[in-house]
Amino acid sequence: MGTIIPAPDALIGRRFDVAVAKMMGISRAKASDLIETGQATIVGRTTSKSDILQLGDLVEITLREREERPEPVATDMAIAYEDDDVVVVDKPVGVAAHASVGWTGPTVLGSLLDRGVHITSLGAPGRQGIVSRLDVGTSGLMLVCKSDLAYTEMRRQFAEHEVVKTYHALAQGNLKENKATIDAPIGRAKVSDFRFCVTPAGKDAVTHWDVMERFGEATLASVNLETGRTHQIRVHFSSIGHPLVGDAMYGANPRLSEELGLERQWLHAMQLEFRHPRTHVTTVVTSHYPADLQHALDMMRAHHADHSTPSTPQ
Repeated sequence: MGTIIPAPDALIGRRFDVAVAKMMGISRAKASDLIETGQATIVGRTTSKSDILQLGDLVEITLREREERPEPVATDMAIAYEDDDVVVVDKPVGVAAHASVGWTGPTVLGSLLDRGVHITSLGAPGRQGIVSRLDVGTSGLMLVCKSDLAYTEMRRQFAEHEVVKTYHALAQGNLKENKATIDAPIGRAKVSDFRFCVTPAGKDAVTHWDVMERFGEATLASVNLETGRTHQIRVHFSSIGHPLVGDAMYGANPRLSEELGLERQWLHAMQLEFRHPRTHVTTVVTSHYPADLQHALDMMRAHHADHSTPSTPQ
């Protein structure tokens, strides 16, 4: 049995969710959740959040104990480089950089802490040690700081664009130039909280790319970023009519994605080049393609070879 409280005079005539929120000092959304789950009721009648609290009503509050589930960890996350100051992980797809509202999967930070890796306490709570991020759906190299010295210096290097971040991306279609730059501001799209777009009201964003391999139906490019906007590579390539293969959010061809067995954008953070925060020696860390991207690339190469080989006259 929970706690029973007589309806306060000041709340008579108010909606039940409003009354519960004021009685418990919580948000109206949280109060609605308690009502919908039966943890806040009016004794003697079926209760909904829009019910009006009446004189003589008794409010019963029965809070359930929250079951604390341990955060899942990425046991398959490889460490590409580590010393006393920094650790560079090779982040698998499906792993977030850090915990955030609504995310219940594994994180880079949580997985490192679970392994006993010391991380600096500098940084926002839950994001300590993190100076740059990768999207959940993007795999590859990501640097996390272990020492306070590293956090201060690497945050500066990333902010001043001194770190050379090289990605490999498979873009749909045949890119016209072998080498080009996309300089277009990026901001949040009005149609969705999760999407971004090129917009004059956005923040400056600069992407450089060089063609590595052409398949006609797609082009493999090496990409370097001057800025680090959310979804920058995905948005920029989509804006020039060449969305990344597999990137349904930004207009990829679903037929091609299915043929290649891709369930996410073909994008991998391939190399990081930075000056070591303590020794100032140039440090280069490289990665390799994960299985799903390698498989898609192999299929694209095979398909291109089949179509480019001239047929033998009968």
